Amino acid sequence: MQFNRVHIEVTNICGLACSFCPPKLQPSKTMSLQLFTKVLTQLQGYTKSLAFHVMGDPLILSNLNEYLDLAHESGFKVELTTSGYYLNHLENSNIFHPCVRQLNISLNSYNKNSLKLTFDEYMDGVLSTCQYKLTNAPKPFINLRIWNFDEACSEVEFNTVLLKKLSDYFDIELNITELYKTRPKSIRLASKVLVTFDSYFEWPSLDSNHSSNASCYGLKSHIGILADGAVVPCCLDGDGVINLGNLNTTPLSEVLGSKRAVAMREGFSKSIAVEELCLKCSYKDRFTSPFLK
Repeated sequence: MQFNRVHIEVTNICGLACSFCPPKLQPSKTMSLQLFTKVLTQLQGYTKSLAFHVMGDPLILSNLNEYLDLAHESGFKVELTTSGYYLNHLENSNIFHPCVRQLNISLNSYNKNSLKLTFDEYMDGVLSTCQYKLTNAPKPFINLRIWNFDEACSEVEFNTVLLKKLSDYFDIELNITELYKTRPKSIRLASKVLVTFDSYFEWPSLDSNHSSNASCYGLKSHIGILADGAVVPCCLDGDGVINLGNLNTTPLSEVLGSKRAVAMREGFSKSIAVEELCLKCSYKDRFTSPFLK
């Protein structure tokens, strides 16, 4: 069994309260280096790519380089996802560690929080990180995420200011009217620096009224491992509702071979959501939407 990537929640602490994220129900926790080392050992043979994110922001960790060192020593490539709020607090050389292949920065985090940073201060951190990458780290990608391009929660005013900032800095035309009309998935701003577009999505919840059967990439292209060691089938189950087992006590091979995990995979192969949370998840419907194929 091979996964495109495994999401490791090195911490579930974010420090922000974005309105598009669900409230965190799990106690605040950072995965110990001891458990992280055990996780890396368990993942050998299953993937070569790690994403340090389920909930939480890995850049909040002052010793992030220790996790990256261990991942690098074990032969893994790492993808970091951040709100961008902590970019001014870390050395760029730590962010662009030799094992980091991609940095995702969620730009629409800024206007969904009450921050002490001004917009210009926030963007200074983002843009200086981009400049460091262009000058000193040619291999990794940076994805600047603007995932608010939808009609229900229009962010045209914020996006207008944001896109002008990017347009001026990278000397590229970003016409917001045209972008809303054509809905591109991404635009290249510079070498391996992209701005990517998407819409808001509803986080899966047992309280949701949504109900649908469909296939999903959970347990197929990826799995998640929470900060406490719990294995979940996808990167959207930050509360561990579908806890398939815990790597503190159970080998990953047994977790993935459990009756519950097997039933989920077999169900998805027939476009059936056997778990209640999966049934109530609307995100999986994107995989069958012609607009998003």
